Order: sequence, then C-alpha cells, then structure tokens
Amino acid sequence: MNQAVFDVLSALEMRDEKERLQNLPGEQRIRALHPDAARFLYITALAAKAKNIVEVGTSRGYSTIWLALVAQQRGGKVITCEINPDHAEEARANFEKAGLSDVIEIIVGDARDTLRGQSENVDLLFMDAEKGQYETYFDVVYKRIGVGGLFIGDNAVSHADELLDYISYVQNHPSLESVTVPIGRGLEMTVKTSE
Repeated sequence: MNQAVFDVLSALEMRDEKERLQNLPGEQRIRALHPDAARFLYITALAAKAKNIVEVGTSRGYSTIWLALVAQQRGGKVITCEINPDHAEEARANFEKAGLSDVIEIIVGDARDTLRGQSENVDLLFMDAEKGQYETYFDVVYKRIGVGGLFIGDNAVSHADELLDYISYVQNHPSLESVTVPIGRGLEMTVKTSE
C-alpha cells in the first residue's frame, strides 16, 4: 500500500473513531467499515481474484478504497453506489487523493434503481447501506454473478435484527453457501455455488 492510500485510509479511520466516541447520530457520522472488516474484505477479494466489484453504500469511500486496491491489481474496477450526492463528492475527493480514481466509478442515486441499468458481470458485491434493502440489492445483482462469486454484507452482527430476513434468505438459498463472520460489526459472507 502506497503512502497516499495509507494517509487517506488512516484519516478516515481516525475520523470514524472520533465521531463514534462523540456518540454522533448515525446520519452525522461517516459510518466507515470497521478496519478489521476492511482488511478481511480486502484479503477475501484478493483470494477470490475479484476483478469487477460492485459496492452499495460508498459513504466517504473507506471500503471502496480497499476494494479498489484489489481491482487495480486485477485490471478491473469498482462501481460504487451512493444515494447522497454530498457523500459521493467527498468520496470522489478521497479517491483522487489516494490515486485510485481511474479504477472507481461512482454512481449517485438509489442502488435499487441505478444497478438495474448495469449489465457487466460481477465478481463481488459488497453491501453496506440501508439494512432493510440488502435483499433487493442482492436480487438486482444476483444474475450477473457467476458460480464462485461473492456477496458480502456488513453489520450482520451489529444490526442482526434488521438483517434477519436477508441472512435467513441467503443461508437457506439453494444456490448459495453463507456464513456470518464475527469480524468488525459482522460480515455475512455468501458464495454462489450453482446457477
């Protein structure tokens, strides 16, 4: 990891920790992925040789940068969806500072709609947005992910009640294998095993 990437990630980690310690309401925080979960996501994406990555919930771009490091190594890209235009602008500036703008495409709008207009194959879908919409994000991208592709949802432990339907859905789906990984705030890791 080069110095520019390290500096941007470190600044976002410190900001997230500070905002959490101040007990700011969720909508006022950057709500970055937990650093341990980010590293786990990065390692998982590397091991899966993910090239084409879709993220739902950019916020200020913390997890996007980790995913972009993988996409850059694989000659691919990250398409990240953010509903809040101000957050997207801030994320765009962070991608520029990190030197990763060339492998990241930001789509501003509701991912339930914006992802329907996409047709590229996807190797990995990462979801860290409205918890009650995970099933919809999943369904919109499902047919574009081949066997061996990954779906990863954040907050599987911290927001277990809100994600109960999604977790039950993926853990009982006949074409998937899924497990809750208690890293960070919990990741639901799902692999597509058959069409």
